Amino acid sequence: MSVNFLSAKSFGYGALARSSKVCAAALAVFVGLSGGVSAETVTIAALGDSLTHGYGLPAGQGFVPQLQAWLDANGADAKILNAGVSGDTTAGGLSRVDWTLTDDVDAMIVELGGNDLLRGVDPDVSRQNLSGILSAAQAKEVDVLLVGIEGTANFGADYKQRFDAMYPDLAQEFGTLYYPNFFEGIAAGGVTPETLRNFMQPDGIHPNAEGVKLIIAAIGPSVLELVNAAQ
Repeated sequence: MSVNFLSAKSFGYGALARSSKVCAAALAVFVGLSGGVSAETVTIAALGDSLTHGYGLPAGQGFVPQLQAWLDANGADAKILNAGVSGDTTAGGLSRVDWTLTDDVDAMIVELGGNDLLRGVDPDVSRQNLSGILSAAQAKEVDVLLVGIEGTANFGADYKQRFDAMYPDLAQEFGTLYYPNFFEGIAAGGVTPETLRNFMQPDGIHPNAEGVKLIIAAIGPSVLELVNAAQ
């Protein structure tokens, strides 16, 4: 949700409004004295599954609290709301997106699809659900960062191709910001037994606290871009 810049009309009607030159001069003085126009805190809803929720991690070590700490450290005036539900599919996200997008939400991170992948849900169905989520955000004029999950070959090459394609396709269709792979921070150096041991929980699906730290370091700049877009 974009914040409108101050304009001459913001001063309302009256003596200033009767002269556009006076309005422009007054605005210039105001900006000069205040050092600029300050933006309000950007509220971001992180709509996702267990990866967003922080499954298996101590309080303060999950994706949302670590992301909040990263944004704070990088000077971003933003507040992250944890709208992650463990076990949620894209269908679950679609069913609750309307009440997630309250009037105070300015932007949204969408991290869904992992459970669809684990259950072998038809990628066409997942795509339709994600499209519904992005449509809801668009209707509310909420900026979105769409976060992808890399598919596996468990259900065949065609399944993986269709699953992987839905994220960039939808990002382009709706004009959202796009981050290709939630696990990029961990997978960037290659996935090895040592990587899994050091950065993943024993189930091999969810990151541990150190894994989340790597994930945040990688995705953080994209979230910062989302904050700037919402401002």
